[in-house]
Amino acid sequence: MRDKVVLITGPARGIGASVAKRLVQQGARVALVGLEAERLQALAHELGAAATWHRADVTDQVALDAAVATAVAHFGRLDVVITNAGIANMGTVSMVDVETMARVIDVNVIGTMRTIKAALPHILASKGYVLIVSSAAAFTAMPGMSAYAASKAAVEQLANVLRLEMLPHGVSVGSAHMSWVDTDMVRDVQHDLSSFRRTLARLPGPFGVVTSLEACTTAFVNACETRARKVFVPGSLGVASALRQLLNSAFMQTLTTPQMAPMMKDSEAEMLAIGRAFGATSVGMGERDDDAR
Repeated sequence: MRDKVVLITGPARGIGASVAKRLVQQGARVALVGLEAERLQALAHELGAAATWHRADVTDQVALDAAVATAVAHFGRLDVVITNAGIANMGTVSMVDVETMARVIDVNVIGTMRTIKAALPHILASKGYVLIVSSAAAFTAMPGMSAYAASKAAVEQLANVLRLEMLPHGVSVGSAHMSWVDTDMVRDVQHDLSSFRRTLARLPGPFGVVTSLEACTTAFVNACETRARKVFVPGSLGVASALRQLLNSAFMQTLTTPQMAPMMKDSEAEMLAIGRAFGATSVGMGERDDDAR
């Protein structure tokens, strides 16, 4: 990654911030694009001359275009884009208002499309790499995650199609799929919902594990170095992805319903008591950028 220029959305905290630091340690230069201006400025100051920052909402094409133009003007090129900005609401479809779910889709799906559209001319010029951050939620289902799961399935397919389109141009495209990672986003849910904590303790294999931020960062940076097609964190999620038809089958539903039904009831009660659909560090309805991922 030495001397490569990487644009990262949602880098003020969590995975985005950690990946930016690791990339700079390995000789890359980074363009930080998000909404939490104070955190972005502090991170850029910490990283020194290897970093620039630009305040932009990924749902605002004009702001994104300006952020990309600023990065290219400063560094002279763009080699990698990581579409990391994303949010997740809590609550079932029946209890969450439609604007909340629409906001998740707008940030996670349309925001990813807008980021790619802004950066792609420069990625084409450098024959670079696009890493689209999806999730294990793209191929598994859990109550209370409808909008988030839909958004992550959408961007996985976006990556699959973009990969085919970019192949003749020498551009590589990857998608990253994580289970729970030790970030603000996951810690928010653990703090807010005791029902989630109980469910997490019962989930099998990689679905019941909270991966360290360090391990996730290593996987993301390795993906950028190798221009990986798929990234799974933890790695055992690769098997789950291959078995996605079984995971979403009627047979599996029969097995999991006895556990999920009471969890969903408790979760809805807790959500009503909390009175909000997003975690404490989340952008929510646009107040702040959620770089927690």
